Amino acid sequence: MNIALIGNGGREHSLCYKLAESRVVKNIFCIPGNAGTGSIAENIKIDYLNFTDLLKTIKENNIDLVVVGPEEPLVNGIVDFLKKKKIKVFGPSKYASRLEGSKSFVKKLCVENNIPTADFKICTNKKQVLSFLENNKFPIVVKADGIAAGKGVSICHHYNEVVKISNEIFNGKFKSSKSLVLEEFLYGEEVSYFLIVDENSYSFFGTAQDHKRVGEKETGLNTGGMGAYSPSPIINKNLEKKILKRIIIPTINALKKRKRPYTGFLYAGLMIKNNEPFLIEYNVRMGDPECQVILPRIKNDLGILINACVNNKLKNFKIKWSKEKSMTIVLCAKGYPGNYKKNIIIKNLKKVKTDSKSIIFHAGTNTYKDKIISQGGRVLNITSLGNSFHEIRKKIHQIIKKINWTNGFFRKDIGWRVINKR
Repeated sequence: MNIALIGNGGREHSLCYKLAESRVVKNIFCIPGNAGTGSIAENIKIDYLNFTDLLKTIKENNIDLVVVGPEEPLVNGIVDFLKKKKIKVFGPSKYASRLEGSKSFVKKLCVENNIPTADFKICTNKKQVLSFLENNKFPIVVKADGIAAGKGVSICHHYNEVVKISNEIFNGKFKSSKSLVLEEFLYGEEVSYFLIVDENSYSFFGTAQDHKRVGEKETGLNTGGMGAYSPSPIINKNLEKKILKRIIIPTINALKKRKRPYTGFLYAGLMIKNNEPFLIEYNVRMGDPECQVILPRIKNDLGILINACVNNKLKNFKIKWSKEKSMTIVLCAKGYPGNYKKNIIIKNLKKVKTDSKSIIFHAGTNTYKDKIISQGGRVLNITSLGNSFHEIRKKIHQIIKKINWTNGFFRKDIGWRVINKR
């Protein structure tokens, strides 16, 4: 079959890489793709948020299945649009995508279905913010209600900080919303739990832990993710039963009752406190960079798996996992997540040899006159597999040294939780 893959980040390169191995996939068209996807598929440089142009491209290239990588087109209703046009598409509907598109939607769902989450208040004005501050201790988490490209969450330690960030959201800092959610800060260990879901059933799709802060020892600004590792060692069978029973199943059943069943990848961001799971957030797609550490551990044919999901036949599919561990480290442009330069040549990239155990996924790259140039803040994801997180990280550091991109930087302590405990 011919597949159109929507997106241009590290997540999409890893999906493209895995789909290219599939025995049922004939051609892959990445819209718009990056320098990495361009080496294994055909990139088509159009705006995927223009659904009319997208449909035209899909028809011109005889696409059999559309796989949507990022959240924005899902929240905007790309799945509903394509299904109406009789195009087979993998991902949740516009309504189900509110699990990521609206923090207040999720919080209300939690209350209605007794899903454990942090205490919260939905605010549409300053008076409501001040009321919450009177009765809650710091730190307090401020979340823009809509999607904000990973930049809509702030952990605030002071009164003035909450007021400032809240005012910015009310004044339209993020186009997606002018309302916000205030939350109590939960102490514990964060973990990402993934599933693939069809209208009848679901399958476990891996665990990972990522590092959001730009600086080592978890300091500095929040980012889209500076690195990740999989599997998460804090998830055991007992905890997983709690996650499914208290969080995942009630969510899936709630949407079914509303006759809006969830389909596609589902990513639960959880806080584990005293071996008890709390829902922090939902994402309606694979995580980035978590996708880059989960997919290399899956032994199955991803093309067959996604096709089974789209046809509501997941129940007949067993996902098989490699026993090896996986880690990725993000090589970023200097200045990220603030101001950074684009269009910088990455000279040594083509000289670096990789294999099935060490892969370089492109995140923010493009090609210019046969040269690979940087196009984003997170530029490359260096992913490796092995039996020891300590050894895997050493191998990744060696690859980064060979790339020797002087305009980039990375966190040297990715995986510190699991490596320091060994």
